[in-house]
Amino acid sequence: MDDSTLRDRLGQLGLSEKEVDTYLSILGSGEATASEIADDTGVSKRYVYSISESLEDRGFVEVNDHVVPTTIRARPPEEVIDALTDRLEEMSGALDSRYSASAREPQQFDVIKSRVTVIKRLTEYIRNAEREIMLSVPQQYLPEISEELGAAVDRGVLVMLVVSSADDLRPDDVSGLASVVRSWNQPMPIMLTVDAQFGLVSPAEMVTRTNSDQRAIAFVQQQLVPVLSGSFLGNYWLMATEETVTDPAPLPATYHDFRHAVLQTTLHLRAGHNIHVSADVRAVQADDDTTTIEGTVVETKQGVAEPGTNSYPIEHTLVVDIGDRTVSLGGSGSFLEDYETDEVTLSLAE
Repeated sequence: MDDSTLRDRLGQLGLSEKEVDTYLSILGSGEATASEIADDTGVSKRYVYSISESLEDRGFVEVNDHVVPTTIRARPPEEVIDALTDRLEEMSGALDSRYSASAREPQQFDVIKSRVTVIKRLTEYIRNAEREIMLSVPQQYLPEISEELGAAVDRGVLVMLVVSSADDLRPDDVSGLASVVRSWNQPMPIMLTVDAQFGLVSPAEMVTRTNSDQRAIAFVQQQLVPVLSGSFLGNYWLMATEETVTDPAPLPATYHDFRHAVLQTTLHLRAGHNIHVSADVRAVQADDDTTTIEGTVVETKQGVAEPGTNSYPIEHTLVVDIGDRTVSLGGSGSFLEDYETDEVTLSLAE
């Protein structure tokens, strides 16, 4: 850092121009009398005393007035930095509480320039997920969000994880971090969708390097996030290799994420279980009137777990025998199936 930049940074900490001159003079000598500093900076001896007392209050110097003549000694820079950091951390809690009390709604579209903000947004979105997470991250960065991913799985969120730039990824490295984990040895962007509402796209360099000049995009829009989900499923998910798949979950259970219901039904069918489904549905080609569908699942069409059985990456379907015929159920916004639904209850058929 050149001298001009250093002066600017000290000014940003609240030091006046004369205070900066005095502090740098003291730093240069290590310890000096007021007369020596006055001669070096061109200010009066009395003003040096006044400035030195102010610098001492802020933790930059120590005034040794128990000796004659009085000397001013610079504190070691690492101690100054530590003291400044402690003060900032003390402020953090108060700032957060005041910000939270009046926090605005998330921006619909945000260009992110800093690594810290990308990491904060990734962690925040994952921590607040309620139903579904689709995520691709480089293996190098995975340990930094493993706690949040594990917590999401524990609270019943469907987590679909692609580990990119994967080098000898072992099952133990991702155990408990996702419902389904896939790996790819090639680099790819960081992509995140949460609950079909929150999305983020970032070059991997923004979290793996501290000095990247790249930009990330975060958005909150229910019309746009499904487009990102479709790209994730249709491109990156298909290219990656399946590493781990969760075990069938205990039933009965109600799922507000339809893909999760399809995955769990698939796992139970593969385990030889008969699955009963109950759901309030709407006909895809009709009005908004709802009806209740109950029956036994005879087939799933899905691409979450291998082998995939769907015809299109976005196709996740339950084919249900309701007694007199079979019908197909899809999630909210479906157009390939007979019915769409927001909530599915699965149980073991008697």
